[in-house]
Amino acid sequence: MDYKPYIRVIPDYPQPGIRFKDITTLLKEGPVYKAAIDELAQFARELDAQVVAGPEARGFVVGAPLATALGLGFVPVRKAGKLPYETIKADYSLEYGKDSLAMHVDAIEKGQRVLIADDLLATGGTITTTIKLVEQLGGVVVGAAFFIELSYLEGRQKLGDIPVRSLVTY
Repeated sequence: MDYKPYIRVIPDYPQPGIRFKDITTLLKEGPVYKAAIDELAQFARELDAQVVAGPEARGFVVGAPLATALGLGFVPVRKAGKLPYETIKADYSLEYGKDSLAMHVDAIEKGQRVLIADDLLATGGTITTTIKLVEQLGGVVVGAAFFIELSYLEGRQKLGDIPVRSLVTY
């Protein structure tokens, strides 16, 4: 399916020169949203994923329904300080500063096959940080799945040999 017509591009948001890719127009179209999740679910099945992890917040709207479609658990990856139980955390760089992501210490079992899901692969910073967290807990990242990939930002190269599936590429 061609998902590009369902993604709204907003010029100069959040700052001049940026062309923001808005997935809310895809999410509101139930059959299209389901088709996107089903397509990513097939990829996850091919990789024999055992759990899905997704960074907040838009990774939740991809990862949680994907996990449900697969009958698997979902691991939320949140900003540091947002999870209620004991966590591990990893820092990553932003354009103007640093941030941290966290995961519960018991979220991933040693050797568990993890698929990471998010709405967008851009520079790869959020995803490489999520990979670090999964691996710190002994999980094995078997793939990464996205609605959108901004190939000109070369985030895929930062993921090494991890299989990647993107439904739309800009």
